[in-house]
Amino acid sequence: MADFKAARLSSDIQRIIGCKLRDLKDPRIDAEKMTVVRIEVSRDRSVAKVYVSHLGGMSAAKEAVKGLESASGLLRHEIVAVLGIRKAPELRFIPDDSAEYSAHISKMLKELDLPEDTDEE
Repeated sequence: MADFKAARLSSDIQRIIGCKLRDLKDPRIDAEKMTVVRIEVSRDRSVAKVYVSHLGGMSAAKEAVKGLESASGLLRHEIVAVLGIRKAPELRFIPDDSAEYSAHISKMLKELDLPEDTDEE
């Protein structure tokens, strides 16, 4: 039961932060190139780790994390207002390079010379 509630809370927080990114005015945050990859909420729901990916690479993701940390109060306020909970979890932003890594793997797979499958039936 607790895992279901944590999963629901993390998906709700991910949706709220994703929508609110467009409204933030910090120049370090480029909402068009950013993605909230996943959110892990602790068991007691006091801390939420927010994994953020940026198309500009890991250095751009680190800069975006600095901007998000400065806007964490506004984001927590929005979470409380939308979800109607008493206390929003502390948001810890972590840069993630999974989008860049998956693009690299995709590029490597395209470069492979694999013979095409043919049906001989």
